[in-house]
Amino acid sequence: MKPSIVALIPARSGSKRIKHKNIRHLGMHPLMAYSIASALQSGVFKSVVLSTDSVEYGRIGEYYGAEVPGLRPSELAGDGSPDIEWVDFTLKELFARGHNYDCFSILRPTSPFRSAETVNRAWMEFLEDKDADSLRAVEKCSQHPAKMWFIEENRMKPVLEGENNGVPWHNSQYQTLTEIYAQNASLEIAWTRVVLQQHSISGNEIIPFFTRGSEGFDVNREYDWEYASYLLEQKIVQLPRIQSKPYKLNRTMMERTDNG
Repeated sequence: MKPSIVALIPARSGSKRIKHKNIRHLGMHPLMAYSIASALQSGVFKSVVLSTDSVEYGRIGEYYGAEVPGLRPSELAGDGSPDIEWVDFTLKELFARGHNYDCFSILRPTSPFRSAETVNRAWMEFLEDKDADSLRAVEKCSQHPAKMWFIEENRMKPVLEGENNGVPWHNSQYQTLTEIYAQNASLEIAWTRVVLQQHSISGNEIIPFFTRGSEGFDVNREYDWEYASYLLEQKIVQLPRIQSKPYKLNRTMMERTDNG
């Protein structure tokens, strides 16, 4: 029997780089609708839960099929709020309502090109490793940390000290450097015991999930949004298909949302 798993979709209302990005329309629908769609279409999850501090966001989430068991407290929805705080709060709220899950997955709205197939592939890989605490999406980094620097008082110091075959890391050819992977926002999966026992969303034994193509594309800046729109227009990428008619905020609702 497979363990039970809940999808957690974080959608706070206070985004600074792109205002209200989680409900801004990409293509025909609000950004967060695509994460809800890929979660539901995967057939993996016992529940798909939206974690938000906004009543309006909650209504939009419910329209697209997510459950909204309650609003996230404002102190857990700030720019500096670590993920463990809202994940711990949400799981405990669900448990208090009698909804117990063996595992959870974080599906961030900023990865709209994550598909149901992506979710299924990650879930199967997670289940295959019995010793793993968690799985996290990664991709090969385009800018190697060996080529990165600190700047202090107008002097540069390499992030990575030491040498690579007798040559300083920062002077080495890229092809000779150890492969380094960066996490992306596509997805994370973990056992709920990791949160409850270790107060962590990842634990110690973390396995990589190598995203393919646009699965890990992250929309966090206006440039990202413009590029995502371009990729869609050129039919280079696809969004999860949504059968519902687009949700539209009326002017009054948008004004309330703009005020937080």
